[in-house]
Amino acid sequence: MEISAGGRLEVRITAADVGKRVSVRRLTASGVPDEKFTDTVGVLTSWDDGVLLITRKSGESIRIPESALVAGKVVPAAPARRRGPSASYEELALVTSRAWRPVESERLGEWELRAASGFTRRANSVLPLGDPGLPLDEALDVVRRWYGDRGLPAYVQTATGAEGTQELLCAELERRGWVREVSAELWIGALAPVADRAEASGVVLSREADEAWLARYQRKGVSEVALKVLGSGPSVWFATVPGPSGGAAPAAIGRCVVDGRWASFAAVEVDPEQRRRGLATTVMAALARRALDEGASAAWLQVEEDNAGARALYAGMGFAAHHAYHHYREPAAPGSGQ
Repeated sequence: MEISAGGRLEVRITAADVGKRVSVRRLTASGVPDEKFTDTVGVLTSWDDGVLLITRKSGESIRIPESALVAGKVVPAAPARRRGPSASYEELALVTSRAWRPVESERLGEWELRAASGFTRRANSVLPLGDPGLPLDEALDVVRRWYGDRGLPAYVQTATGAEGTQELLCAELERRGWVREVSAELWIGALAPVADRAEASGVVLSREADEAWLARYQRKGVSEVALKVLGSGPSVWFATVPGPSGGAAPAAIGRCVVDGRWASFAAVEVDPEQRRRGLATTVMAALARRALDEGASAAWLQVEEDNAGARALYAGMGFAAHHAYHHYREPAAPGSGQ
């Protein structure tokens, strides 16, 4: 925290610092002994009517009364990774969007409106990179009409926790009653260590998701639209480990999209009866070697915040969180009962 020459803590932030990353110390109201102060680091997203709103890396918003402030200062963006690849949020946002394409899209300024008959929020949400070319309320009205015309709820995908992410937009959406339904994290890591984790014997690679692969895929009843989304991307590969007795459902599957220096991993799923045998690692190693052959050197994947098993697996492979991403759903219409 900021300490003056006289040894006193000082508040060195003002409302003019909205949009900047700050670190503040405030008095706690917990009443717990030895917990007089608590610290918060995040983006200052508003300072109105004597209340600060700070959005943490996870996307959680913290309200702090101005009267409780003890110290505060503007701090630089999180330091660059010391190992593995480095990347900006915008680069990763574009790479991830190319790996999971909608069947229909339309531009609204620098925003992209995406639809795929409701198959996954990622393919049925707005990617708001930049300026929509309209005031925010007008842009959101356009978004709601566009999705309403397709019989879909309107979602906006945002991100927090890295330089260039959208904490301010998250705060504006929340002020307007948009509800954050889903949050996850995007992790990145070097590709070669993934390829070296296991032998890839027994893994079958294909350009298409065949019936056997789909039999293991967690989303059942996959439609033609879903198949288009699954098969979208610059260079798509599907991995299959056949079942031990040649049954219809494989022992494990995975999907990889190679896009320049990046390779993505998704849909890594293992038969519950075959878990703890390293099959997920084997699938990822096989896909990583294919991606290395195509010139990739870095990898990314998405992981739910509460999936402890996946997080431990990926951390052991050298992955680490880059940023969190969220899907905000439009407010329910008055009288809709939703």
